[in-house]
Amino acid sequence: MDFSEVSRTTFAARQFTDEPIPDATLYRILEHARFAPSGGNRQGWRVIVVREPAQRRRLADLCIPTFQRYLAQVQAGESPFNTVVPSRVSEADVAKVSVDFPLLNHIETVPALLVVAVDLSVVASFDADLPRVGVISGASIYPFVWNLLLAARNEGYGGVLTTFLAGAEAEARKELGLPESHAVAAMVPLGRPVKQLTKLSRKPVEAFATLDRYDGPAFTG
Repeated sequence: MDFSEVSRTTFAARQFTDEPIPDATLYRILEHARFAPSGGNRQGWRVIVVREPAQRRRLADLCIPTFQRYLAQVQAGESPFNTVVPSRVSEADVAKVSVDFPLLNHIETVPALLVVAVDLSVVASFDADLPRVGVISGASIYPFVWNLLLAARNEGYGGVLTTFLAGAEAEARKELGLPESHAVAAMVPLGRPVKQLTKLSRKPVEAFATLDRYDGPAFTG
């Protein structure tokens, strides 16, 4: 498939047919993903292919409390889990929210489910001492996850990068046998999308690229 088509049609797929992904194809997807860049080329990713239905259900259940809070904040008109604007949502508000999300409801039947972890002992977290939430560590893991999704699209499949599981990292670590040095970066379901989107809605370059400064003129090429 042409790269332009792959990059412009890789969307967040959350509903899949029951068609399985052959092991050879999943291996090929990971084979392509491994060429992602990482700090110092340390390649600190670890992928766990979760097949056991009961284990999948336990992982999905671990996501529910985080998803509850996320939905409560959305309903309150907030940008969920941001670290800049304090939330006005109370624990009582969160408790009222009922989670009915098809992807989690049917996690046992997703054709493939991957949990991606990153070894923090090999990641250069240059912003570790800044008085804000860290983001730099993600540069050594999320290019890998995105490569994975691009490779899946190229094979005719799709998926979505979810991060709800990180809200229950301690429990997920026990469930998956992760060492203390490893952080949960993503849970990625993969499969043949029920509907393949071909036209994605995105802001134009001029809306986010400027010259020299944040408040500089728009970059128009």
